[in-house]
Amino acid sequence: MTSILPSDLDTDQRVRADDRGHVFHSWSAQALIDPLPVAGGEGATFWDYAGNAYLDFSSQLVNLNLGHQHPDLVQAIQEQAGRLATIQPSMANDVRGDLARRISEVAPDGMSKVFFTNGGADANENAVRMARLVTGRRKVLSAYRSYHGNTTTAISLTGDPRRWANEPGDGSVAHFFGPYPYRSAFHSSSEEEEAERALAHLEQTIILEGASTIAAIILETVVGTNGVLIPPPGYLAGVRELCDRYGIVYIADEVMVGFGRIGEWFAFQAYDVVPDLITFAKGVNSGYVPLGGVVISDRIAAHFDTVAFPGGLTYSGHPLACAAGVATFEVFERDGILERVRDLGSRVVEPRLREMAARHPSVGDVRGRGLFWAVELVRDRETREPLVPFNAAGKDAAPMGEVAAACKSGGVWPFTHFNRLHVAPPLVISEDELTRGLDVIDRALSAADAYAR
Repeated sequence: MTSILPSDLDTDQRVRADDRGHVFHSWSAQALIDPLPVAGGEGATFWDYAGNAYLDFSSQLVNLNLGHQHPDLVQAIQEQAGRLATIQPSMANDVRGDLARRISEVAPDGMSKVFFTNGGADANENAVRMARLVTGRRKVLSAYRSYHGNTTTAISLTGDPRRWANEPGDGSVAHFFGPYPYRSAFHSSSEEEEAERALAHLEQTIILEGASTIAAIILETVVGTNGVLIPPPGYLAGVRELCDRYGIVYIADEVMVGFGRIGEWFAFQAYDVVPDLITFAKGVNSGYVPLGGVVISDRIAAHFDTVAFPGGLTYSGHPLACAAGVATFEVFERDGILERVRDLGSRVVEPRLREMAARHPSVGDVRGRGLFWAVELVRDRETREPLVPFNAAGKDAAPMGEVAAACKSGGVWPFTHFNRLHVAPPLVISEDELTRGLDVIDRALSAADAYAR
């Protein structure tokens, strides 16, 4: 751990003053927040100017897959900056082409083209634009429990409360209920029944919205911030079949779960399904330089062989971002990242979380895969009453605030959302660090137990 000098407390005050005086933060009431000044980070840990270190169990925004200051990524950016810092996207560039080829090689057969964006929201925007242009239709369906980004169409696709204040947005979006076995909207008694009934509901939505009007269905392969919802067996294959039957483009939003989060290059590869468009960002280069994109099926890409695609971005495929992406592939392959994620998830995280669930009366459900898990907290296991209400704020959210505070006091920076505690550390976290972080979470759950009946 880097030593923290006393003079860093002066820096802390300056950083706080500049931030509070001049930085306008996203998703926040500006006068009600007090952001933590971060001095540095390494691997799965970051620290503040006062010398407090935290295990990063949220991977920042579930994007820091290779951790803080990975030397290979830093070196790749430095070398690229010394050689060619930037070039416009209409020109060919070696690292851009190299990264696009590597991405297409780990994508399914028949997906050989990549359109680069600056992040996940504009990846989803452009994927929807492609689907609309190819089908000649306008409407897009997405799940209520979802987040797809903050730009106009992406926030309209989003199902969670962040959409509400941004309405009206894109009027050609309709929402449906995805599968959620623990809180089934379909009164299902098994995962198989949940998949069957969720697919029947989706088909009815398609019919009632007008199949001939629907360009695309967009789904987070594993729902991220809204619950780490693992698709039940057969569900994604059923979505694929419905899309084929009604001529609808299937967009897999892999922004959060792509590039190793569940132990696969793309999460849908764990569920024996192939989408038409794949959106990605975050883990493709751990966010060291902003980067996202769309992997395009050859069928859709061919539509634009002689017809111009009406979209582009000044920083599409930025060389510094792509250099970090190429280095990411090299690290994944050299260090066996996918294999270690699967191993740590099944051997360390899952048994430990299930053991916690058996002991803590506040734990209603545990679900996840790889290094992506949710602990759903309740006041009553029988009724499944959430620990805090849906979209709670202020005093209503206090119990979850106590759980988060207990994690932080133990040296773990948690990822909480509504009544859930998510486990999403960097994929390079050591087994000792992972175990230590789970120990802290175990102790922090006592704060939730105090509210459980």
